[in-house]
Amino acid sequence: MHAVNAAIEALLDAAQPVVDSEEVPLGALLGRVLNEDVTAPVDVPPADNSAMDGYALKHADWPGDGRKMALSQRIPAGTVPETLRPGTAARIFTGAEVPEGADTVVMQEHCEAGEGSVRILELAAQGANIRPRAQDVAAGKTILRKGDRLRPQDLGLLASVGISSASVHRRLRVAVLSNGSELVEPGGTVQEGQIYNSNRYLLDALMQAWGFEVIDLGIAPDDPAQIEELLLEAAVDADVIISSGGVSVGEEDHIKDVVAGLGAIDFWKIAIKPGKPFAFGHVNGTPFLGLPGNPASVLVTALVIARPFLLASQGVRETGLLTFAAPARFERKAVQRTEYLRARMTPDGIECEAAQSSGILLSAVEGNGLAVQPEGTAIAEGDLVEFLPYALLL
Repeated sequence: MHAVNAAIEALLDAAQPVVDSEEVPLGALLGRVLNEDVTAPVDVPPADNSAMDGYALKHADWPGDGRKMALSQRIPAGTVPETLRPGTAARIFTGAEVPEGADTVVMQEHCEAGEGSVRILELAAQGANIRPRAQDVAAGKTILRKGDRLRPQDLGLLASVGISSASVHRRLRVAVLSNGSELVEPGGTVQEGQIYNSNRYLLDALMQAWGFEVIDLGIAPDDPAQIEELLLEAAVDADVIISSGGVSVGEEDHIKDVVAGLGAIDFWKIAIKPGKPFAFGHVNGTPFLGLPGNPASVLVTALVIARPFLLASQGVRETGLLTFAAPARFERKAVQRTEYLRARMTPDGIECEAAQSSGILLSAVEGNGLAVQPEGTAIAEGDLVEFLPYALLL
């Protein structure tokens, strides 16, 4: 069996990012992956501007306590100021451009306004309350890099420098196949020996959350000929094929053998729980990820093993898992495989859900992430435990 980290590294080594790109408007860039570096075409802010509502003046022109200064202009945000007349002050508002000749803004709370004049009650330090030109971004600076997966703050930054579109990798096309003659679609009638197909909707939703284009192949019964037909179709249309079920050792587990016949199985079995019978290979050159059939195994292997590979195939630069350490509020004996426990982070530490069977999804819903129990390690109450929040895996 492959260790978890070794399996992830092997997958990342095999990942080939999509090469096609497209220009996408700013409003549709959320979650897309940049195909090239982005440099700022302008300074932000474009000029020195006021950080306060107040009065702009030249620090050396302050006449002293109790003496008034004439007001020579009023500067709302969005207007172009005149050069400040020597010995005068200007009424200025937050975000407005500081006039040439002024080097200080005094907040209005420290001033006493009069008719056409102002008395500075408390002079600020020279340069106070002025945001300098290019304080945020200087023209020519690289602000986002190739391989960045764009977040709301990234879109805000692009907008702040006037960029209305960006070149991104086209969406990764992922074919999703559910395997099992026992599967019935939700809304149908379950006969004895049958179950509803949850994996299809779990995987489809994960692929969409990661920004991919889903090619839904539906359910493949336990028939090698039908499985082969669907996989060959997927190999033509998709960049990656991901399946659930059919990769274990049962007599009706045909997926792995069919893939081997159409291409290759590069490795099989990972020292992970749940999800040991994970398979990686290719169908006519198209990468194939074979996940186990139990729903919790699908969730864990998709989040931990498949996710880095899929993001790398989409062109994402950083695919590592961001984890936290917190004290355990549970105890567990040592395990033979690295175990990803459905758990909940609380202000007091990590609570482990009682139900950890690979066929149970409710504990994943009641938890908010996965606690990691390394192979050969026991957990005592109070031990620091690695935790992966679901929110950071999507």
